[in-house]
Amino acid sequence: MSASSLQNGGNPGSPSPRVRDTSFKARAIRDLKRNYEIYLILVPVIVFYLIFAYAPMGGLAIAFQDWRPGRAMFGEGARWVGLKHFKDFFSSYYFVRVLRNTVTISVSSLVFGFPAPIILALMLNELKSKYYARAVQTVVYLPHFISMVVLCGMINLFVRDNGVITQVLGFFGFPKQNMLLNPDLFVPIYVISGIWSGVGWGSIIYLAALSGVDQQLYEAAEIDGAGKWMQTIHITLPCIVPTIIIQFIMRTGQILSVGQEKIILLYNETIYDKADVISSFVYRKGLLESNWSYSTAVGLFNSVINFALVTVVNKISSTVSETSLW
Repeated sequence: MSASSLQNGGNPGSPSPRVRDTSFKARAIRDLKRNYEIYLILVPVIVFYLIFAYAPMGGLAIAFQDWRPGRAMFGEGARWVGLKHFKDFFSSYYFVRVLRNTVTISVSSLVFGFPAPIILALMLNELKSKYYARAVQTVVYLPHFISMVVLCGMINLFVRDNGVITQVLGFFGFPKQNMLLNPDLFVPIYVISGIWSGVGWGSIIYLAALSGVDQQLYEAAEIDGAGKWMQTIHITLPCIVPTIIIQFIMRTGQILSVGQEKIILLYNETIYDKADVISSFVYRKGLLESNWSYSTAVGLFNSVINFALVTVVNKISSTVSETSLW
């Protein structure tokens, strides 16, 4: 009797057992067959990013060319100029101004705006009445759904010389002026309005993290005599620290990505010196002045710096706290 027959229980006629293929390809195919509905849902997302995120990356080549609409981007018709546009940007007067303003606005938003959703989530988590908590959540979520154009229109109305905010501040001795004509007030207006419009929506992820905290920890803390403040410091915050770190890493990657929509809708020529940022500078150079290659070079510089910041902060985080994006 052969060895294979002995392995099959001594029956010469029984087939040899099939060995399950454990290779990556085989496992991927089995998972695809088992969960094909989930993969079908994923297809539109993949197509979206392929079309609007990865396909346009080929256009980055014009940052190293003297390109105009109708001119070839590749091949014999392309006019390559190397790092000319980068050098022009680094040596221009606008480089220091837009970089300083971008960092100032972004860091100010990070310092004052990043903790705001965390604080709001902690406060909502302590509310005993579910109905009152839902009412507060609804009120603070509403500004997020207001169109940016409408939002900036409201800000313009509130801070003009006869606006509501200006009138209220006038009772405390502040001059009644159009605040958006004062360069020193642009950053506070931008940051405070950003907190107002985004704090509610930003708190959702922290509320989700708080819902996963083991309630037995609070019960044990109460038995030991810990009050609400001590419970927050020693239980609540440590439990949501991984979520905070991940959010901070992702926010750090946007240091130089201050959105141009809000800036363009709020700024004017009198406050360019404090309000002009990289994104609004790219908008003016690319769309208003039709300097496509120059604006692409500035945008590429912006993206490279952001990627470097994410990488560095992620590495520091993985070393210090063992929490990271990758």
